[in-house]
Amino acid sequence: MNAPTPLVPSGDRVTFNRAELGVILSVYGRMVAAGEWRDYGMSFLRDVAIFSVFRRATEHPLYRIEKRPKMRAAQGAYSVVAMDGRILKRGHDLATVLRVLERKLIRPVE
Repeated sequence: MNAPTPLVPSGDRVTFNRAELGVILSVYGRMVAAGEWRDYGMSFLRDVAIFSVFRRATEHPLYRIEKRPKMRAAQGAYSVVAMDGRILKRGHDLATVLRVLERKLIRPVE
């Protein structure tokens, strides 16, 4: 029996698999430890799975990490979207796409 590929939605919703959540939560944990992020939310829809990160739970998300399997052949299934709707990074490898967020931790020392 063939196992489904990780980018194919199971049932009628797109979801993150365990490995993808591990990569996302690793970045999330480092950002929480740095005091940048404090909360997150997940949405699983027909065409997209979204992991939203917040500075405070009552605000709009700072960033959205999106998985769109239909974009896999074109520009890549994964993207990081800023609060204003700009796509900061898009690609086929989730860990590579999330590096754009880790650059936020690097600050100049004065």
